[in-house]
Amino acid sequence: MPRKFTEGRLILATHNQGKVAEIGRLLSSYVPDVVSAADLGLSEPEETGVTFAENAILKAQAAARESGQIVLADDSGLAVYALGGAPGIYSARWAGIEKNFQKAMREVHDRLGDSSDRSAAFICVLALAWPDGHVETAEGRCEGGIVWPPRGDAGFGYDPFFIPVGADRTFGEMSKDEKQSFSHRASAFSSLIKNCFE
Repeated sequence: MPRKFTEGRLILATHNQGKVAEIGRLLSSYVPDVVSAADLGLSEPEETGVTFAENAILKAQAAARESGQIVLADDSGLAVYALGGAPGIYSARWAGIEKNFQKAMREVHDRLGDSSDRSAAFICVLALAWPDGHVETAEGRCEGGIVWPPRGDAGFGYDPFFIPVGADRTFGEMSKDEKQSFSHRASAFSSLIKNCFE
């Protein structure tokens, strides 16, 4: 049986305010108080895992140990099939220290060159960690393809050049609610909420 979350406060192991806002909305019916690791001055561990799951667990457990509270972490990114799944777990790192995702999207575009295969997926793994070391995980995927040039200024990260299957606009052109109906993160949360919050 999955362990249930029963606290009134949840820490998110992220310093990305876009993720804080999106995750806060997804959990608003279950957790009254959501704060980020940045709000609490928690350190960011080095992401040494080789999969999304390993990195999510690493981040969640590190923050749970440091804070003594239950922590939720996600590791997510864009996997471009013609690039062997890159940038994958390095999606944020491709944007550099300055978090320049225009640069990262250009890098994907340049590496693809003349390839006709533009298929890709956003992948998200969530890890909910307790201070005693227990962890629950959930994964979500959103299949789609990339377009060039990027379109739209909503969302964050690689959103402006990813079109999910079943849509004709990028995540960057969608409202928050519309994006959530396709989102890899929303899919992972649906599974985690069912297992740990309901």
